[in-house]
Amino acid sequence: MSSYPPSSTTQPTTLRQRLAGLRGPAVQPRPLDARALAALAANPGCGRRALLDGAGVDKNALATALGSPAAFGQSQFAIVRGNSFEAKVKGDGGAELLRLVHGHLDPAAEPPGAGARVPDLTAAGPEGRAARTALALREATAASEWTLLDHPMLALEVAGSPAYLEPDAVVVHPDGRWTVVEIKSFPMIDAAADAAKVGAAARQAAVYVLALERTAEKLAGAEVGHTVLLVCPKDFSNLPTAAPVDIRRERAVTRRQLDRLTRVEELAAALPEGLTFDPERTAEELAEAVSAVDAAYAPECLAACELAFHCRERARAADEVTALGRSVRGELGALTTVEEALAAASGAGCAEDPTAAALHRAARLRAEALELAAARPRRHVPESPECPC
Repeated sequence: MSSYPPSSTTQPTTLRQRLAGLRGPAVQPRPLDARALAALAANPGCGRRALLDGAGVDKNALATALGSPAAFGQSQFAIVRGNSFEAKVKGDGGAELLRLVHGHLDPAAEPPGAGARVPDLTAAGPEGRAARTALALREATAASEWTLLDHPMLALEVAGSPAYLEPDAVVVHPDGRWTVVEIKSFPMIDAAADAAKVGAAARQAAVYVLALERTAEKLAGAEVGHTVLLVCPKDFSNLPTAAPVDIRRERAVTRRQLDRLTRVEELAAALPEGLTFDPERTAEELAEAVSAVDAAYAPECLAACELAFHCRERARAADEVTALGRSVRGELGALTTVEEALAAASGAGCAEDPTAAALHRAARLRAEALELAAARPRRHVPESPECPC
């Protein structure tokens, strides 16, 4: 992975044209964000998602055109509440946010004063903003002062496709350390938040840390902290509180999974000429185009991918065991369909296959247990007396 797009002068142009054809002539590319990258890293074997995300295809519009629209996403109320809370945390030049970072992650340093740096990161386009962010990080590291970068833009290349990421904030400590800050609107009750939501935030922050590390490699004295600060509302109020989250495990997993992704140009080269995911095409044409790219569906996709309902329907129609979950798929080995698994359980499978033999034995034990339960006389349970009250 690299922080910058490839430097070749011919291949990127050809690839951009190919990806534009996949999106459709009138469709603007949908940029990759940290949430999409975290979901992509959680399922690196899905070539379908890797290609569609790398090409900038609007999967929500594609799913709607296929007749299987996604049924998840934040409500307008949650978005407004989240924006309001973030503005409160960053108000007054980020004084409260810097205080939380100092108190939780760097209490030995000099407390941030009223003159903490908040550089302007305005620039034209994502490339310009990424360059301006890199310059601001360089200046802040050299200044050795508390600095708050509000919505910086970070660049990261994933599977041969450049992605531009925008964390809520990055704080530069006086010693040159960089800390990612994630601001979420879900509450932290009694100093603890929902574990699933914290895990999702940690995976998202791990993507930002990977992108920051690419920039830090080019700056002397810069260091990216592997402990991010999660800022949430305290209990049931709108007052901010925070907790440090160690994301070393999430970072290692995310990096390994992103490195495993097949490059976008390889996936695109394997497709027939003229294939497109333009949502203006008919549902039949789009279904044929989508089926040309291999997918790796799992029930977890329902919470992370807009095409999950379409992929689930196709997996069920093909009788694939992946529809039952990754754990079941892993246990069944070479048995890839539900029909094969049921045949093995009935004794019609290959006797030399240890998975088929184990399924057959489990089916026999289950049948014997049901027979014993049916033959055992049932104990009479007297009815409880009526309540005298």
